[in-house]
Amino acid sequence: MTNTPEKIRLFQPARLGALRLPNRLVMAPLTRNRAGADGVPQPLMATYYAQRASAGLIIAEATTPNAVGQTYPNIPGIHDGPQVAGWRLVTDAVNAAGGRMFLQLQHGGRVGHPDNSGLVPVAPSPVPLPETIHTPSGRKDPVVPREMTLADIRSTVADFATAARNAVDAGFAGVEVHAANGHLLHQFMARNTNHRTDAYGGSITGRVRFVVEVVRAVAAAIGPERVGLRISPGNTINGIDEGETGEIYPALIEALADTGLAYLHTVFADPDDPLWQEIRKRWTGTLVANPALGWGGPLPADGGKQAGERLLAAGADLIALGRAFMANPDLVERLRTGAPLNPLRDEGWMYAGGENGYTDYPSLTEAGTTVTA
Repeated sequence: MTNTPEKIRLFQPARLGALRLPNRLVMAPLTRNRAGADGVPQPLMATYYAQRASAGLIIAEATTPNAVGQTYPNIPGIHDGPQVAGWRLVTDAVNAAGGRMFLQLQHGGRVGHPDNSGLVPVAPSPVPLPETIHTPSGRKDPVVPREMTLADIRSTVADFATAARNAVDAGFAGVEVHAANGHLLHQFMARNTNHRTDAYGGSITGRVRFVVEVVRAVAAAIGPERVGLRISPGNTINGIDEGETGEIYPALIEALADTGLAYLHTVFADPDDPLWQEIRKRWTGTLVANPALGWGGPLPADGGKQAGERLLAAGADLIALGRAFMANPDLVERLRTGAPLNPLRDEGWMYAGGENGYTDYPSLTEAGTTVTA
């Protein structure tokens, strides 16, 4: 059977800034809690990412730009020397395996706890997370975050820029600024977490201002061709209620139209969603789409291949898959040849540390399977 043009495109090469991607499959950033307690990436992480180097691009997991931005235990950082050195071991391993990596920069904002960071979380307004949060001693009630001052905002913007420079020093080809999933940048954009009356609140322009300043500072630090931005329009994870979703994202895109960023990454993308279609229309650069496969639900038998092909046909340029890459280090080859996928095992191992459910998923070669295209 002859492949349709849409199916062929998933395995066609693409360009992203100075990078040549051998295919259009992106490994989405996935929190795995395998760093040390000090945020230093561990050697096991180098093995994990190198196993998945056949992805067109790997976006490494959410990594904090400063200490107060830490979300959960064993989350990596990129704000001190040992953390940079730890990440260098990872990028060296991926580069040796022929891969390409960006690093996601994420500040948790109110999604944090003193038991994790040693600090009271900060946020646009003193509105606590409406759920318990994981700590080294179990789940605990959230604390009320401290409202960020203008000085806090300026220093956090600077921390993102420094983190981006550190990422390049650590061997990453670029960074992705995380403005999705209810973390700090998303909190500034949402009406229920941003009650400010200054220039960083109130109007849509005010609520997107912090995101715009962070992105522009990061782009100035390392070059816009090395910077991506991740968004999740309408996402309610971590208790977020954006309000005016249909106005926020067109305004954000307009404010960044002249930056020349490497890409925009949309989470839970649905080609039938009018807002996603509007974003595609307005964003003139590379658009990475993470298919809406159902949060926490069963993984499709094809790992999201069909959903990705629909998004490519609708105008996406690259397709980001998460859980399918967790369970299949050679996902690109499996999707290309139609080989069966490894099932995603006990979710208790996803964030538990160690090899189980992390580096022990077999490739086709290790499983003794021979598949031809």
